[in-house]
Amino acid sequence: MRRVRNKIVTTVAAAAVVAAGSVLSLGGNAAAAEAAATIHGCPSGAVCLYPNGSWANDKPTYIFYTYGVHKIYNQIGTKRIYNHQTGGATARNCYDAAGTNCGGYQRANTYADYDYTPYNSIRLVK
Repeated sequence: MRRVRNKIVTTVAAAAVVAAGSVLSLGGNAAAAEAAATIHGCPSGAVCLYPNGSWANDKPTYIFYTYGVHKIYNQIGTKRIYNHQTGGATARNCYDAAGTNCGGYQRANTYADYDYTPYNSIRLVK
């Protein structure tokens, strides 16, 4: 009986070590996936506007997640826009708040620095 009990304890301990290792590696992969999904503080699928013509310590001023027009207020001077959307979605800088008078297309996974003084909205388009 004692041999069987020792064998069970050893087997349970070994299983716990294997299970713990699996959880650790899973956590590591999940953390790596999350880190890859966010670039310069901009989550995957979003468009981010930074407070100046830099990555600003990976702290965007605005993060837009949905398609459509997003009003921006009091954005004076050079700002960086990063289109981190997926599926080929684009972003456009617009002169009016309604998002009807817009400039060129910012392609997915690209960034650019613009003088935002004349712009009043950003339009996300699929």
